[in-house]
Amino acid sequence: MGIVRLIPLGGSGEIGKNCTVVEQDDDMIIVDCGISFPHEEHHGVDIVIPDFTYILENRDKLRGIILTHAHEDHVGALSFLLKEVNVPLYASPLTEALVRSKLEERVHLKDIEFKPLPAGKPFKIGPFTIEPVRVTHSIPETHAISITTEHGRILFTADFKFDMNPVDRIQSDFNRLTEMGDEGVLLLVSDSTNVDQKGWSRSESEVESGLESIFKNAEGRVLVTTFSSQIHRMQQVVNAAKATGRYVSVCGRRMDQVFQMCRNMKYLSVPDDIYVPNEDLNKYKHDEIVVLVTGSQGEQMAALSQMSRGEYSRMKVVQGDTIVYSARAIPGNEGGIWRTINRLFKLGADVITDYGTPIHVSGHGYEDEIRLMYQMTKPFYVAPVHGEPRHQIHFSRLLDDLGHPGHRKFILANGDVLQIDEQKAWIADKVQAGDVWIDQHGNAVVTDSCLRQRTALANDGIFIISALIDTDDQCFVGKPTSYSSGFVGDNDAIEDIMDDLIKGCSRFKTEAFSSAEAIKNELEKAARRFIYHRTSQKPVVIAVVQTV
Repeated sequence: MGIVRLIPLGGSGEIGKNCTVVEQDDDMIIVDCGISFPHEEHHGVDIVIPDFTYILENRDKLRGIILTHAHEDHVGALSFLLKEVNVPLYASPLTEALVRSKLEERVHLKDIEFKPLPAGKPFKIGPFTIEPVRVTHSIPETHAISITTEHGRILFTADFKFDMNPVDRIQSDFNRLTEMGDEGVLLLVSDSTNVDQKGWSRSESEVESGLESIFKNAEGRVLVTTFSSQIHRMQQVVNAAKATGRYVSVCGRRMDQVFQMCRNMKYLSVPDDIYVPNEDLNKYKHDEIVVLVTGSQGEQMAALSQMSRGEYSRMKVVQGDTIVYSARAIPGNEGGIWRTINRLFKLGADVITDYGTPIHVSGHGYEDEIRLMYQMTKPFYVAPVHGEPRHQIHFSRLLDDLGHPGHRKFILANGDVLQIDEQKAWIADKVQAGDVWIDQHGNAVVTDSCLRQRTALANDGIFIISALIDTDDQCFVGKPTSYSSGFVGDNDAIEDIMDDLIKGCSRFKTEAFSSAEAIKNELEKAARRFIYHRTSQKPVVIAVVQTV
């Protein structure tokens, strides 16, 4: 018998960017392919995707990609991977529709093959037997994924909670999860996002009463912002609007696209008599309207962000409007969110967040739900994922409390290779993994060095030196000139820096004058040193050199 390998390329030791490889001999499948969001210091970066180097080096082995659900942190990087590989995507009807709508925006991705992912019906991909299992989350048709290998079953929980009163009335398949535990689960790869939260998560259905109370008491329009893929939350907004006699509209391209698609596919129940196209909003009194809007994460071009800047053509935020943030901030987005909120307050709006108001619940289970998943599935090995190191370590401590042997749990980092044979499992190797930063145009990779330069530019500006150098006499011809932008230094300081540079040039070694490029490098190093000595600043330094 051979070796089974599980390799997280994203989503392990972090929240977001979920992407895991499962290999057996010459066959490989991928579970999910998502994005995460940059931190504020990542200037000019729009999204972060996994490093696909390992997949591309082994593309001949790849048999397919399984999608657990349609949230961006699980499917958002597909367009980048599918530029390089051509394999089927296995997805539920809703996940397929949402993913296809995004892929078709890219001309070269219109002919991607989708295959069904039927809950409770096993099927084969190469040597693997796949069985999706229904679990509740904040979007319909979320599935745990059972992958049976030659050494046993690997069970990915996907993002899950055990919601006993789900919005769509479709509960997790407790019976099948328990049966799998009785049949034997070799490895449980589990969501750990809320393992540090005691007890049981609140039901998504509880949000409706909080929204209803706000809608009832608001004197003007109510704008609700959440993720565009948060379909259960959209339904709660519709239900609360109907209960309080308000009409519903949608602003934001992706939110409207998902809303209409889910309405047509019957995943959203929206009575015709309460839906208002956004171009007709001005025909209604303010106290009759609820608007779903994009922008819960402070995205620059989202509808709510544009409204906060007075740039959204179809609607202006005015005194008396109420803005409801029905979403949790993704780490790294807090600055943009608060800037938007402050602008909305300045426009006279009232802004309600989920602090103390039941307008948001998590889609991830708390400690008791994770405990129940473990008790039902009775895994031999466990690897907590979809969490930062603090979540993984909390999970490890929970396993200790449950009596799970320490040598049968694995805290994996992205790139770790977990190998399993008929006798044991161990972390055997590490492959290339990490962050790939994508700019706002969606077609350029931002490198580490580029990010460092952008950070330096943002912090200390740029300092440019222009010099003519005689390579024979190894000296400047005339006095070099300088230009700076964003660099804090008075004329005297800059004069001193340039004098230091002229004196320093006389001490350059002979090999420094071997070429214009060599001179440029020496000048930049010397300039950085002198600038820091004089000003304690570290601007980007560029030398423009001509030789005679």
